[in-house]
Amino acid sequence: MRHSRFMTAIPFLLAPVPLLAQQAADAVTTEGTSSGEIAGLSEAARAAMEAKSAGRPVEAENWMVAAANPLAVEAGAEVLRAGGTAADAMVAVQAVLGLVEPQSSGLGGGAFLVWYDAETGELTTLDGRETAPLAATPTLFQDESGQPLDFFDAVVGGLSVGTPGTPRLLEAAHERWGNSDWAGLFDAAIRHAEEGFEVSPRLAGLVGDDADRLQRFEGTAAYFFPGGTAIAQGDMLKNPEYAETLRALAQGGADAFYEGGIAADIVATVRDAEGNPGVLSERDLAIYDVVERDAVCADYRDYEVCGMGPPSSGALTVGQILGMLQTYDLAGMGPDSAEAWRLIGDASRLAFADRGRYMADSDYVPMPTEGLVDPAYLSGRAALLAGDDALPEVAPGEPEWQHATLWGDDVSIELPSTSHISIVDEMGNALSMTTTIENGFGSRLFVRGFLLNNELTDFSFATHEEGRPIANRVEPGKRPRSSMAPTIVMQGNAPVLVVGSPGGSRIIGYVAQAIVNWADWGMDVQQALAAPHLVNRFGTFDLEAGTDAEAIEGPLQEIGYETEIRDLTSGLHAIEIGETLKGGADPRREGIALGD
Repeated sequence: MRHSRFMTAIPFLLAPVPLLAQQAADAVTTEGTSSGEIAGLSEAARAAMEAKSAGRPVEAENWMVAAANPLAVEAGAEVLRAGGTAADAMVAVQAVLGLVEPQSSGLGGGAFLVWYDAETGELTTLDGRETAPLAATPTLFQDESGQPLDFFDAVVGGLSVGTPGTPRLLEAAHERWGNSDWAGLFDAAIRHAEEGFEVSPRLAGLVGDDADRLQRFEGTAAYFFPGGTAIAQGDMLKNPEYAETLRALAQGGADAFYEGGIAADIVATVRDAEGNPGVLSERDLAIYDVVERDAVCADYRDYEVCGMGPPSSGALTVGQILGMLQTYDLAGMGPDSAEAWRLIGDASRLAFADRGRYMADSDYVPMPTEGLVDPAYLSGRAALLAGDDALPEVAPGEPEWQHATLWGDDVSIELPSTSHISIVDEMGNALSMTTTIENGFGSRLFVRGFLLNNELTDFSFATHEEGRPIANRVEPGKRPRSSMAPTIVMQGNAPVLVVGSPGGSRIIGYVAQAIVNWADWGMDVQQALAAPHLVNRFGTFDLEAGTDAEAIEGPLQEIGYETEIRDLTSGLHAIEIGETLKGGADPRREGIALGD
């Protein structure tokens, strides 16, 4: 059983967490984001930044929002302060995020949303994932000889662009659960777009790192390299085109995006992309819709860990990892234990083996969704962890199916980007939403003030593996598999933790580890997000550079793992729901938690 959520962490925990928090604080201060220098921030937001730098959670009584940029968080807070719901606040937050961190999410991308309704006690998930154009074929990302394209040859340009889902998702969530005036939810983003916003260190750095790709297309280069010079930290950047797009959405709803001039410009940008045109059509935009799906839940200790089902692999894979760890006493081992990380690492490897074999868009391929998180199946998989050394190899299991089929293993690439939003409103509703344009800056195509996604490269480039079809292959109208894992942890039919992260396929490890940190190792919500990362997907243990994770490298190597010390830039945002609300924001990025 887990320690009380209000207990002090065990002594070991107090050593690495403040260290990492201080390292993160130093880095953020160097970048000018924790010292109150962002133009226009409220005193509350400045205090939230200081709390994050000091490694403390933010506490509130009524509502809370945690997201990846202070300006976006303040936009959501303004809506909540006026009595809006978590769904209303999410619209405002996403609209600002699309402006201030366009490399991660925006109108040109997609999202998965998990909603807890305080009035009914029900969990609902909305799938706003991008879809493959109707003209897409399974060989979309293969050359004339049938060989898969190199990743960035596929990404940069129109070929990788799927039908965006985010605008329709914003509208769907507002229609179901909002109580604020739709048009007013875009006011903050329009104001920042017209008056200008301060370019953050992260945005400036990523623009510089991706200069060659961003300058391939005229419209993209004109925005990120005005006058031929890259935008820099502290610049005041305006985006009047984005303001006009938001006004169109405010006045005409999502139809203003999916029909008419905006839709025509999106399609022209994709189809005319020099060197790498795509196949998106106006019909693809016109027929796009959000899908309501059943939540996927898995037992862990005395909690239910719930999230988004297929085409996301997030909830299933997080649920499998935790389900395999269920019978092991992680709390007794502690976070400095190589044995604990062996169990977590090999449980993750086993779950990723199943992910690669079985998980895809269940509207297109049969999936053993219930079988993958069946306690009896996971108990059998957990038995494989009973030794003392790293598993020499892993293979997919054989979960219970309602029918038989034979799939090949997928090795599609999913690189880190994305953003996550966690919100709890004063009515007790909770929202967890992970939102993305996939790779940083997506396809690098810029239209109407926003970037278009490269989500189609989340499909497998190969169609078969040793003669067996790959579940996550490209098909017309299909939604690519994702690792996004927006999560609501339930206890006694009520939410107790809202959490999620960006980070490509490492999202799964980040979210699972945050839950273990909180549920098994007694960390408060800010400590749980700041703790050093150790992630194992395919055999190599990634250890977060510059943290106490490096101290476990030797013991992990002794029990058979290859290791790599590297940066692991998660972007976790979480809210713990108890007698009060406690919010945390990942010190590795620029976000904050803010409440009242």
